Amino acid sequence: MNDRDFSSARWRKSSHTGGDHANCVELAALPSAVGVRDSKDPEGPRLVVSRRAFGVLVGGIRRGGLAG
Repeated sequence: MNDRDFSSARWRKSSHTGGDHANCVELAALPSAVGVRDSKDPEGPRLVVSRRAFGVLVGGIRRGGLAG
């Protein structure tokens, strides 16, 4: 599997989804990246980011630096 081949990707929902299915995000570990998609539209667009960039994003969220 390469970073653009999702045929065998194992998607998992965010642990923070809870009961609110209106804002669900799913992630898939790829060989050198992370795939992100909207769980309401599993065949829709997917975002592929490097593991490093994803780590920076998650770190920023945890620190509260990305609040809107």
